[in-house]
Amino acid sequence: MDITTKQSLVFSVNGHRFEMCNVDPSMTLLEFLRYQTHFKSVKLSCGEGGCGACVVLLSKYDSVSDKVEDFTVSSCLTLLGSVNGCSITTAEGIGNSKDGFHPIQERFSGFHASQCGFCTPGMCVSLYAALVDAEKTKNRAEPRPGLSKLTVSEAEKSIAGNLCRCTGYRPIVDVCKSFASDVDMEDLGFNSFWRKGESNEVKLSRLPRFDRNDAIRVFPEFLEKEATAGANMDSQRCHWYSPVSLEELQSLLHMGTSVKIIVGNTGTGYYKELVHYDNYIDLRYIPELSVIRKDPTGIEIGAAVTISKAIETLKEENEGEFGKEGKMVFEKLGDHMEKIASRFIRNSGSVGGNLMMAQRKHFPSDIATILLSVDTIVEVITSQSRLKLTLEEFLGRPSLDSETVLLSIKIPCWEPSTSVSSDAGNKLLFETYRAAPRPLGNALPYLNAAFLAQVSQSPTGFMLKSCRFVFGAYGTKHAIRVKEVEDFLNGKLLSSSVLYEAVTFLETLVVPEDGTSTPAYRSSLAVGFLFEFLSPLIDSEHERFGKTDCPTLLSSSNQKIRFKNEYYPVGEPVTKTGAILQASGEAIYVDDIPSPKDCLYGAFIYSSEPRARVKGIKFDPDSSPDGVVSLITCKDIPGLNLGGITIFGTEPLYADELTEGVGQRIAFVVADSQKNADIAANLVVVEYDKENLEPPILSVEEAVERCSFYKVPPSFYPEQVGDFSKGMAEADHQIHDAQIKLGSQYYFYMETQTSLAIPDEDDCMVVYSSTQYPEFAHNTIAACLGVPGHNVRVKTRRLGGGFGGKSVKSMAVASACAVAAYRLHSPVRVYVNRKFDMIMSGGRHPMKITYSVGCKSNGKITALKLDILIDAGMFVDESPIMPSYMLGSLRKYDWGALSFDIKLCKTNLPSRGAVRAPGNLQASYIAEAVIEHVASYLSMEVDSVRNINLHTYNSLNFFFPSSAGEPLEYTLPSIWERLATTSSFYDRTNMVQEFNRCHKWKKRGISRVPIVYEVMMRPTPGKVSILRDGSIVVEVGGIEMGQGLWTKVKQMAAYGLGLVKCGGSRDLLEKVRVIETDTLSVIQGGLTAGSTTSEASCEAVRLCCNILVERLIPLKEKLMEKVGPVEWEALIVEAYDKSVNLSASALYMPNFSTTQYINYGAAVSEVEVSLITGETTILRTDIIYDCGQSLNPAVDLGQIEGAYVQGIGFFMLEEYLTNSDGLVITDNTWTYKIPTVDTIPKQFNVEILNSGHHKDRVLSSKASGEPPLTLAVSVHCATRAAVREARQQVLSWGGEKEAGSTLIQMEVPATMPVVKELCGLDSVQKYLQWAFGKNLG
Repeated sequence: MDITTKQSLVFSVNGHRFEMCNVDPSMTLLEFLRYQTHFKSVKLSCGEGGCGACVVLLSKYDSVSDKVEDFTVSSCLTLLGSVNGCSITTAEGIGNSKDGFHPIQERFSGFHASQCGFCTPGMCVSLYAALVDAEKTKNRAEPRPGLSKLTVSEAEKSIAGNLCRCTGYRPIVDVCKSFASDVDMEDLGFNSFWRKGESNEVKLSRLPRFDRNDAIRVFPEFLEKEATAGANMDSQRCHWYSPVSLEELQSLLHMGTSVKIIVGNTGTGYYKELVHYDNYIDLRYIPELSVIRKDPTGIEIGAAVTISKAIETLKEENEGEFGKEGKMVFEKLGDHMEKIASRFIRNSGSVGGNLMMAQRKHFPSDIATILLSVDTIVEVITSQSRLKLTLEEFLGRPSLDSETVLLSIKIPCWEPSTSVSSDAGNKLLFETYRAAPRPLGNALPYLNAAFLAQVSQSPTGFMLKSCRFVFGAYGTKHAIRVKEVEDFLNGKLLSSSVLYEAVTFLETLVVPEDGTSTPAYRSSLAVGFLFEFLSPLIDSEHERFGKTDCPTLLSSSNQKIRFKNEYYPVGEPVTKTGAILQASGEAIYVDDIPSPKDCLYGAFIYSSEPRARVKGIKFDPDSSPDGVVSLITCKDIPGLNLGGITIFGTEPLYADELTEGVGQRIAFVVADSQKNADIAANLVVVEYDKENLEPPILSVEEAVERCSFYKVPPSFYPEQVGDFSKGMAEADHQIHDAQIKLGSQYYFYMETQTSLAIPDEDDCMVVYSSTQYPEFAHNTIAACLGVPGHNVRVKTRRLGGGFGGKSVKSMAVASACAVAAYRLHSPVRVYVNRKFDMIMSGGRHPMKITYSVGCKSNGKITALKLDILIDAGMFVDESPIMPSYMLGSLRKYDWGALSFDIKLCKTNLPSRGAVRAPGNLQASYIAEAVIEHVASYLSMEVDSVRNINLHTYNSLNFFFPSSAGEPLEYTLPSIWERLATTSSFYDRTNMVQEFNRCHKWKKRGISRVPIVYEVMMRPTPGKVSILRDGSIVVEVGGIEMGQGLWTKVKQMAAYGLGLVKCGGSRDLLEKVRVIETDTLSVIQGGLTAGSTTSEASCEAVRLCCNILVERLIPLKEKLMEKVGPVEWEALIVEAYDKSVNLSASALYMPNFSTTQYINYGAAVSEVEVSLITGETTILRTDIIYDCGQSLNPAVDLGQIEGAYVQGIGFFMLEEYLTNSDGLVITDNTWTYKIPTVDTIPKQFNVEILNSGHHKDRVLSSKASGEPPLTLAVSVHCATRAAVREARQQVLSWGGEKEAGSTLIQMEVPATMPVVKELCGLDSVQKYLQWAFGKNLG
């Protein structure tokens, strides 16, 4: 074997040349960028290619074509050895504060499209790549100046693989669309560039100018000669080879030592690898594996060709090369492949790699399914021979050995001349199908299918001459052809009865293996897809099935916002502080802080047993983890074993002998890199002993049996409302002991838990923590270290999302780093990997609810009793807040009387935390479920029952005696009526009914719901200092985590100091800087949560400003007597000269009248449900929300939309599942699906109601962070209405009728299997029986 090896890799990052000698080529590009360069915009969020936070643009020169290829890749999966000769562009390379920002970044800021900002750099790179790609597109008209060649559809899809938990995506989509050549400027939402009423030409001129030359990448000349060959290098860790022939490849495969063959390495995103390989072989430089060849017989694609290149090849225009049918088949194959993973995965993942995973590891491949249906041929090379096999033979063989390599695939061209006789009535049909939680991909399918059929038409109907029916990804080893059904249908004249026999037969053949989730649903999908394919040949009046009539993504949105400048600049839609730095990747998060010298890294070891003694912790004897320095346990803690403190109790940092539940921290392994620490933690073996221990409590029912409860302090347990017995006696109807169960929800902040601890002099410790609760993190660390509080300093600048998950859980992460740093006398940091973060976080409280309700015949409810069992987990955390928080939203309706018994169950499951809108979200659902049950029981319209049970001001005052406020503050009735008008609710209700009458396989539902949401203000500190040059420094206890707290605080500081009324005092906003929280600078910072910290921080700052203004005004007046008008800067210089104290601190303390208040709003949502797949499409949402007098309407709008979409996740998508021991099994982006750009409402309209003056509020403002989340229940209610219509129709086909009083209990989340099962898993069979009977009749 003669492969010359060199000792360096050459590539560029943002134009900077890197020549790396003896570097480990098997490290990921993400690791290199984050740990060995100053470029920090690439973020680690999932580590598996599922979120887009680490996306970079890769540019590669092709010397043969003399062209540069540009494409995005996931840097967390791309290995460094793969980028030899490449130019890498990160968000900093697109634009930055030193060289100037790119219009993409400026528009992200101006469209208010960045909140926490952790996902923003990846979004910017994805959009930038789409602009670069569009400029290379031929045969497109020149766009107007300032726009690109990108189309609206391409713009929307450019970020389809990127996740965002904060914004709700709408403003991000607007940024993308603002570059599109065919954009309608009227469709672009609220922004800082123009105001309503300006012409489209003016709007375009106000956008940051986009020069299309900016989208033309300049490839570094020094790389052109490097780009011709791959890397061949030795390092201390491994060897990297890039063979250029099959002979070289085969000789490498015979080495016998551990070998990994790679193209894009995307498979490791799914199959996590802990093993170390000695040799890496890059296949991309072997011509036979990179071939793309077309001839009249078909298309040959090399195994190393990327999925994106394959799509391009299948869909490109062919000048007469293939006939109409052949082109149709190729195009549909390409269309289906576009729904696989996301663009940045398809750009590096190869066709051959996908098929090899399907063959060797039974990966649920879409490519295998669709290619099997068209008789694809594969060519493989083994150690002995070169073989051509059908794809069916290839998949059916035992797993191929490591020396067998897939060379290429050949997709035959299907033409009428060869496939079907030339009769005019003959045609070729081909369709592919997939049912997945996300329409645009980035989600594995429940089932995929591809059908090819040759049919002939006669006066009596259609006959199948031959067919291929393939199904895959449904819980089977690989895609299969159902030849029995093919044989049954071949030569038959299609009819309802024939098709009924076929699908009945099919259902017995497509059977998932044991252990597959939702097996009956998957089998029903197979039936539905075959019916969808063949029914048009039976029924001339067939309707389109899965394809909805509305556009794929966000079609339009409308935001109505009223401004007041009474407190200028408070109330202005100022762009979010730091948004443009977030877009350029220059905003610094905890993990972006450069590692100090000799820094070590940690990873947690957790319990996999719900209750057991820990007898020992050791490493797997068959493994030898690299770089391990120490293993820290509870015995190493110098002070108290504390991992968290709340006002309700504590939890240990590490289990001491006995574990209380799965996911509990047992130890902390410390190593020389984060990668080595994570690998070592996975290789640890924990020895348990369960002898003579009571069995664990794994459900609320078991907790009740064993009286295992947490106590709720009386002040946190609300009072009963009214007389339940009397209310039940007054009822005309009673419903008893109905039950609801609600599951959990994971926070899914984009930045996982992270901390950095640095030992300082004199036993001090500086800790940088991504925490919502620095004050208590400080106290926890000090207690753990056994040092006074003044020895600890906790700093927090910003969070990459929090949602309540970084309050208590972050304390343990910070404390673990501090203890390790203390013991090892070195800085220690941790960035918790997504899997452990999901396992230990606990998430939202699951609960079981039993209710009894009484009502009048007109729907007025007279009494409601609730028995609620809440799973609080193994430690108390903040769970005792749940009863009072739940009652805040349970009282949204006038129940007459409300009785409740809420128990906090102590179980051996992960302790639950306060997820955004804790308790309120579940309570909002419970209230709506009761309303829906009463409406169903009385056979009334649900909206009528809601209407009659809305509060009057008197009933509101009865249910909320301490927070109802003045009558004018109760805005819900006017919101309720206004929303009916602005959303055309009643007209659309009629239109939905008409739609449902006209469509068999799609049903729509519409629902209007209110919110009544009580919030509480908390004491909050602030500090304002004016520097000699007139610039202003502000510190607050509140943490910036995307909610715009810093922005509102800046506005308040500018307003408050502006009251000095001197020259320039109206222009102070740009002089204000809010700095990071430091627990030794501003004490008593408290917790950032509950939606009110922004306004409380603003009030603290206003109090500080009042003090400073009081000090400055006398000085200003004296100066004015001497020199006339005074400028701000001159006033401040004079104040310094006169030694005026220009620093003020204050602690805002709410009084009785300002502590609690109520938020109001309402939403109308309309959905469309597919009876074939159970997919729910949200067609439109209209929201009106009362923000009082908004401190910043742009920020509040983002909070409303983002909260609502997070609520959609809870009600429709996010399954936070566990095994029988309570260990989370949906612990990654493959299995846990938050909303994406393709699952939000297609039309998303929000109106912020400016309800005027509220004397007890902070400048009349109200909260916006959490209450809108509960409005997402409208989607669930609308889906239930659509399901009700579907059930009635399906029952009618069977000659049955569902009683109007039949309650449809629909689970949360209402995933596709849930919806489909309620609609009827056998709906197709019932329809065909009905149609057959009708035809006979």
